Amino acid sequence: MTDDRAAHKKGPYSHDSSDLQLPPAEDWQPRLNAVRDRFDREYRREPFQLPTEVEAMPIFQEWKSGLLQAKLTSTFWQLAQPKKNQRCLDLGCGVSFLIYPWRDWEAFFYGQEISAFARDTLVARGPQLNSKLFKGVKLAPAHDLEYEPAYFDLAIGTGFSCYYSLTYWSAVLSQVKRVLKPEGFFVFDVLNPETSLAENWAILETYLGPEVFLETIQDWEKTIAAAGAKIVATQPGELFQLYKVKF
Repeated sequence: MTDDRAAHKKGPYSHDSSDLQLPPAEDWQPRLNAVRDRFDREYRREPFQLPTEVEAMPIFQEWKSGLLQAKLTSTFWQLAQPKKNQRCLDLGCGVSFLIYPWRDWEAFFYGQEISAFARDTLVARGPQLNSKLFKGVKLAPAHDLEYEPAYFDLAIGTGFSCYYSLTYWSAVLSQVKRVLKPEGFFVFDVLNPETSLAENWAILETYLGPEVFLETIQDWEKTIAAAGAKIVATQPGELFQLYKVKF
């Protein structure tokens, strides 16, 4: 497996005067591919072949029955509900526009996703749901934000930070900072390794595809501070802890 914790190298592009330098995409590509493949298989409802001892775990039974999903969902709108006519960037969006009340919020939805299946599903159905609010989905990872500086009022990133190292997430934070308006917020979740479900869920996810990083909450908060972000609010969950930050 590629070492995601390698130090930053000079990247092929820099987006602004802060001289943010990203490592070459190929350094992170094996992990991005693993995460993409894991979710593509789930979206397509393809079977996963797991060892008998893993299938015997109670958490696998919850996952298979669909009961686990409620414990995995981070209700980002409770910390920062999208507002009317705001531009909102949903990173790792999945099929968010189809299942959350974007029409009620009347906010403009811009999605970004690495799963082609999820992207294609949204592109096909999003305009039918609301062509005014749905602004499309880019097929790209979270560290590659090809938008103008200070373009968004709100950015969201839930359900995927645990698959990447803190080094990678530092790059994500830097890019989100660039595309957010000065008064904008970034709401994202991190896996809390102190929760009772964390270890068994990490084992399950490793067999489903990519390894999970069990980073401490303290290290996450150091990473947030190092990126120049201030924690405005937090919300604990059964597995994930939500953060609302401002740069």
